[in-house]
Amino acid sequence: MSFNEAVVARRSDLANGEMKQVSVGETVVLLIRRDDRFHAYQAHCTHYGAPLAEGVLSGERIVCPWHHACFHVASGDQLEPPGLDSLEVYEVRVDGDDVVVRVPAEPQNRRILPMGRRQEADTRTFVVLGGGAAGEYAVEALRQKDFGGRILMITREAETPYDRPNCSKDYLQGQAPEEWMFLRGDDFYEAHQIERMHGRTVIRLDATRRLLEFNDGSQQNFDGLIICTGGVPRKLGAPGEDLNGVFTLRSYADSSAMLEAGRAARNAVVIGASFIGMEVAWSLKALGIENVTVVAPEEIPFARVFGDRVGNMVRGIHEENGIRFRLTRTVVEFRGRGHLSEVVLDDGTILPADMAVIGIGVRPATEFIEGLEKAGDGSIIVDDRLRAADGIYAAGDIARFPDWRTGNLIRVEHWRLACQHGRIAGYNLAGVDTPYRSVPFFWTMQFGTSIRYVGHATSWDEIIYDGSPDDRKFVAFYVEDGHVLAASACGRDRDLAAIEELFRRDRMPSPDELRRGGIDYPALLKD
Repeated sequence: MSFNEAVVARRSDLANGEMKQVSVGETVVLLIRRDDRFHAYQAHCTHYGAPLAEGVLSGERIVCPWHHACFHVASGDQLEPPGLDSLEVYEVRVDGDDVVVRVPAEPQNRRILPMGRRQEADTRTFVVLGGGAAGEYAVEALRQKDFGGRILMITREAETPYDRPNCSKDYLQGQAPEEWMFLRGDDFYEAHQIERMHGRTVIRLDATRRLLEFNDGSQQNFDGLIICTGGVPRKLGAPGEDLNGVFTLRSYADSSAMLEAGRAARNAVVIGASFIGMEVAWSLKALGIENVTVVAPEEIPFARVFGDRVGNMVRGIHEENGIRFRLTRTVVEFRGRGHLSEVVLDDGTILPADMAVIGIGVRPATEFIEGLEKAGDGSIIVDDRLRAADGIYAAGDIARFPDWRTGNLIRVEHWRLACQHGRIAGYNLAGVDTPYRSVPFFWTMQFGTSIRYVGHATSWDEIIYDGSPDDRKFVAFYVEDGHVLAASACGRDRDLAAIEELFRRDRMPSPDELRRGGIDYPALLKD
């Protein structure tokens, strides 16, 4: 292998705890100085390619500014998702005052953590039920932690695990080619002896007998199980809901069907001002649909999650881009002769519609599960290891787990947390004791404006603003009983990456300090 090297900095260019983007020829490099040692890696995150130098350094963690993937300073290994791969690590030496980095002439920019293989001596079968984000991270975690038995991933979908968030964004807009969507290729599963059963529906899971029963009558036993079946889109129960042209969005297949319909549509109605609903409205407009109307019962979109001011900001972004709203309204009927043509609202308004998308949330896909404790909404109650019973774990949308910061049992329906859960469940099933000690994080994109959120707050008695939603550059802190529970941000990516780490390290400023303002959040991470 041939290499290139170059002087990229002087020793004095970086203080301890600082990072900088540099170049060696055509290769862009992230340079870090920590504890008087220099480290060099590929410069962009392995998820969506964010420039890591614009993120934060928190102890031995490099945090991506966009979607908060974390990497270890010494090894470059991924510590937190999203993105499955670790950073390429480059050789660094200090020659006098010069910092010299050596890189391969053709860097790979894809480094998979070492994985074990199946061993004949290990006769156990571990099943991962579900082929979404949690399922993918779970099967990889099992091999990473040297489980040598049989791994079987079972999913009702025809596709291998894919980038589900893109189903309501770039892919639905016709901007993401199919090859971008899949997290791993077939050769990956074959190389690591991970078996997959696609298009299979489990109609009964007997946790006591450790038995899965399929809709064709066949059965599968297991020695260990990770359940990550995700959610089922909620329906309205309105007449005409089964007409052609009425969609819900949960899967790659759903998004593909909507993309095809949207290319021929002139009028679209989106029911629900949820994250999915509002992202779909943006995507359908970007696809070229002339009239897109959002119908929802609330007065302000996202008010329950972000508060009124941020919710009104999002509504304003949509209206500037031609989206129409019918708020405080519900849909009572879908009309058409075989194919949708009209949507009827509760006040008698009739909206012309070539297609409609119902985005009113999901329910946990757990109705077929027997022998495990469930909450009232059907979610599976787990401990801080995501354990539902001996040798059985639940991850992602279906898991109701303890928030280590508050002690409350919570359920979070977001991609990054599903990735975290899958990995942690896999580690624990493989015998590596690993509690959940992360902080929930999610993002949404609305007409190119990104809003990010860390923590978890179902209610609050105060919102403290650093900056203003009117300027679309702010951090909002959600406070209840004197405790800062969560934060959302727009145009402040680096600050929010730091705030997540402050939550994780239990070093968040108090509400009084936040009210006074003027805080340099990344600076608070310095050891």
